[in-house]
Amino acid sequence: MAVDGRQVAREVEGCMASQRRFVQWLQEQTGVESQQPSLLPGWSVGHVLSHLARNADSYVNLLQGRPQYESVDARHAEIESGAPRPWSEQVVDVRESCDRVGAELASRADDVASWEGTATLLSGASVPRAILPLLRWREVEVHWVDLGCGHNLEDLDSHYLRSDLRLLEMLWRARRPIGMTPLHGDILRIPPHERLGWFLGRIEVDGVPPSGLT
Repeated sequence: MAVDGRQVAREVEGCMASQRRFVQWLQEQTGVESQQPSLLPGWSVGHVLSHLARNADSYVNLLQGRPQYESVDARHAEIESGAPRPWSEQVVDVRESCDRVGAELASRADDVASWEGTATLLSGASVPRAILPLLRWREVEVHWVDLGCGHNLEDLDSHYLRSDLRLLEMLWRARRPIGMTPLHGDILRIPPHERLGWFLGRIEVDGVPPSGLT
């Protein structure tokens, strides 16, 4: 499938803008401690921030044609070792790692050829290189909510929400018999930000099984 250069450029711009807003938001927070629990089971706020920083570096690796992480164990070890750091150190790490991946994205934004082909994620999944900006954008927007510090699903960037819902619905349908399994009516009736939360396992909808995408 041909790469839509304009769409990729929009998603690069959106990802970079969200990273900047996120870093600014982090710098404005007071009274938040790395050790306090996040919304993710078993993870503190420090775990989420440590993951976001190392994830940024992993996308630099993918964009430069290297493995996303050295291994699953190495990924876990990096997150765990970084989680206990003080808030101020976490914020600096997130800011600097966002700058690194932002520079890598910007250097390729208008080069359609650089988005051709595929990249292999740590999970082993092979994905089009053209969706890497959107996947990193998802990491920022959704884990911002996962911090549990007052930024909620309804605060998701509207451009991100529209782009990722399109991708998630496509992935969900691809796992089912063609033309035979429409989205449950209760999922179609909830607001878009809640639908995305359901796709990504952040919320449950009564009477509807999990999406199975996470």
